[in-house]
Amino acid sequence: VQLVESGGGLVQPGGSLNLSCAASGLTYTFSNYVMSWYRQTPGEERELVAYNIGVNGKTRYADSVKDRFHISRDNLGNTYLQMNSLKTEDTAVYYCGARHSSYNYVPAHWGQGTQVTVSS
Repeated sequence: VQLVESGGGLVQPGGSLNLSCAASGLTYTFSNYVMSWYRQTPGEERELVAYNIGVNGKTRYADSVKDRFHISRDNLGNTYLQMNSLKTEDTAVYYCGARHSSYNYVPAHWGQGTQVTVSS
């Protein structure tokens, strides 16, 4: 499984970004994967931002991004993270993750990450 993120960059506080993750080499149908977004800052552990369970559409968000971020996916292997009202503390490397599961959101596969910097 290969995951490739895109869409990161520099944005001012209050701005928006839309991250994309393209999955390929899947062994199973894309809908049978839990897709997730994590983020990491230097010296800190990687933390969950959001996940989406393909088989039932269930989503979950970290409290810090709830009501500002939205995870979605299509039927072509793409997962998105729409990030609104960005804050300086959202600055991090964002990683896409995937696991073949109907409930386990801890990734078995990771992308290479995309940098998001929120700064004026």
